[in-house]
Amino acid sequence: MEYHEILETVQWIEQKCSIHPPIALILGSGWGSFLSTIDIIKEIPYEMIPHFPKSTVTGHSGKLVFGRQGNKELVIMVGRYHFYEGYPLDLVVFPIRVLSLLGVKTLIITNACGGIRSDLQPGDFMLITDHINMVGLNPLIGKNLDRLGPRFPDATAIYTPSLIAKAKECATMDGNNPLLFKEGVYAWWSGPSYETPAEIRMLQTLGADSVGMSTVPEALVASHMGMDILGIALITNKASGLAAGRLSHEEVLSVGEQSIGKMVEFLPRLIALL
Repeated sequence: MEYHEILETVQWIEQKCSIHPPIALILGSGWGSFLSTIDIIKEIPYEMIPHFPKSTVTGHSGKLVFGRQGNKELVIMVGRYHFYEGYPLDLVVFPIRVLSLLGVKTLIITNACGGIRSDLQPGDFMLITDHINMVGLNPLIGKNLDRLGPRFPDATAIYTPSLIAKAKECATMDGNNPLLFKEGVYAWWSGPSYETPAEIRMLQTLGADSVGMSTVPEALVASHMGMDILGIALITNKASGLAAGRLSHEEVLSVGEQSIGKMVEFLPRLIALL
């Protein structure tokens, strides 16, 4: 990834859509219905955007959506890239670099993941307070783009504490049906195979509360570029060995469809406060 490639993509997008939203969302598996809550200004399929590869995962339609929610402008990644699809990490995080140069200051990252901690049940939402990189790779490896961020960025609070507090406060605003967030540590697994029961026991020992195949690369690069970050994980299943039955992507999508209504009501309230 070269700086001129990021600029080329930014300039191409600016020719297609004139707004520069300060807020961006990455919608994970099952989160696509959130689009029904915004006034869409422009949709751009990933395959049309210079230097963007095409998303290959069922449940990820692969498009960049610009719109408004109330008086807030935002841009949404509907679908993301994953390391397990065979993309190098600098390409996985390329859209995050582009979003930053388009003016994004706040990034909300959503995902669907497996619950490790005993109280995390399918259908629960977890605010990510920290993460564990189990892949052993970092998207910042290689030549540092000094114009984008420091060579050795701090990782003490990648997930912005003030945003976590704001999300918890916003969740209680609906007195009749408050959204009860849980909090925890997210472990990044390369995939595409799910974890073995022995690997889940290892993650329990390491202090992971949930596990999934995304989020961490995007969060590392967004933090490198100075964005505020909120991570919201939808627990779609108990992790391997913690419940009867076998794991499947169909289960992930099914639980997402059943549970995402709560988040569709919550996110507009949160965005209004940003």
